[in-house]
Amino acid sequence: MQIATWNINSLSVRLPQVLAWLAAHPVDALCLQELKLTDDKFPHDALKEAGYETVAFGQKTYNGVAILSRHPLRDVVRNIPGFGDEQARVIAATLDTPTGPLRLLNGYFVNGQEPGSEKFAYKMRWLQALQDMVRAEMAAHPRLMLVGDFNVAPEDRDSYDPVGLRETIHHTTEERNHFQALLALGLTDAFRLFEQPEKSYSWWDYRMLGFQKNRGLRIDHILVSDALKPTVTACVVDRAPRKNPQPSDHAPVVVTLA
Repeated sequence: MQIATWNINSLSVRLPQVLAWLAAHPVDALCLQELKLTDDKFPHDALKEAGYETVAFGQKTYNGVAILSRHPLRDVVRNIPGFGDEQARVIAATLDTPTGPLRLLNGYFVNGQEPGSEKFAYKMRWLQALQDMVRAEMAAHPRLMLVGDFNVAPEDRDSYDPVGLRETIHHTTEERNHFQALLALGLTDAFRLFEQPEKSYSWWDYRMLGFQKNRGLRIDHILVSDALKPTVTACVVDRAPRKNPQPSDHAPVVVTLA
């Protein structure tokens, strides 16, 4: 069984790339972020033809998240309960898989702009509210996975320039502490369960030949609960779509479960 996450940076622009990737990699579920379209524009029919049931939470121009699944989806939750937010950033659903129910939380985490800014303060509040949501979800769903674009590089090795970018956005102590707090709830970074190539990243700036020079960050993550951890057999970044014409600036991350 395979679950993937991909910040697609506009589904209306890159739907053909998503369909082509799914044809080549028929994962059980794909979580998308940065849809940049409203719910009425979501391509449910095209994805259904590809074999996927879909739930979406869209927003005009910005944000937006969706779950695509080959298995039935139920108990859908949109956004963080009890946290007033106009941004479409979180969608959760239960997948009824052959090995049992799997709770999938898909998030497009706040960017935060820069430390000290109003947007950074919003990011801190949002991350705290997310922790509360994840804690409650894990109490109800032991088999849980939190995936998405976290906009956090958890460790120095997750950044192409950890010294030059120290304490800048995605690298701050505050952001990394929040990431560790999510792990402390009983989650594990699936990517770090395995030996990985050095300088493994999931995002590269469009500017200054970021991808060609591998000036990237690992900010797209898949966290698994203790109940799922023993079943994880692989977790990889698929860099191939970043080479497409007009690619997203993110690459898919794929976890394989036994």
